[in-house]
Amino acid sequence: MINLKQLAAEKAVEQVESGMIVGLGTGSTAYWAIEKIGEKVKSKQLNIKAIATSKRSEEQARGLGIPIISFAEIDAIDITIDGADESDHNLHLIKGGGGALLREKIVASNSRKLVIVADESKLVQHLGKYALPVDVVTFGWEKTFQKLEALGCIPKLRLDDGKPYLTDNANYILDCAFGEIHDPATLHEKINAITGVVDNGLFINLASQLIIASAGGEIKTILK
Repeated sequence: MINLKQLAAEKAVEQVESGMIVGLGTGSTAYWAIEKIGEKVKSKQLNIKAIATSKRSEEQARGLGIPIISFAEIDAIDITIDGADESDHNLHLIKGGGGALLREKIVASNSRKLVIVADESKLVQHLGKYALPVDVVTFGWEKTFQKLEALGCIPKLRLDDGKPYLTDNANYILDCAFGEIHDPATLHEKINAITGVVDNGLFINLASQLIIASAGGEIKTILK
């Protein structure tokens, strides 16, 4: 059986060249990109340095021998390969299902190229079937919850083993069901204007290309 996530991720890795600073995404699709990069680093086909978007991805990369550096050591990231929970045809995204949306957005916004890899189920006409993750500070989160609810969504505190899920930055995530999102840019601004919100999982005008793998093994690339 074809692993579509792996297929798309390995296609994206073809764009990585020696000498690059590479952003490593988080999640089930980005996992395969990191594995392929690690394989190429081990075989000396690639000589790169990387910045990871989560502790989980950093641990995976270090285990594969991929050199990890900090933002203090670079001017910009050449290419970031990451997944998405949803993408529309304008390459606006919903991200954050893996809990790393804040670090993912910091890395994405400092990347010359953001390549999103996914299977065909993630490409949608309108964002919003997937609940939008919103990263919030823990202090007063109940009031932040109420203000998000006032925007017309149904928020839900993300849990992990019955306790509030904590991000790598020790924040909570509220998964907000908005239904179809017809104006993601405006919604992004409204959410981030709420005091207590750190950021949200709408990635607007950040992706450079979307690599989609379909059931038959075909790969389609959509450019911004």
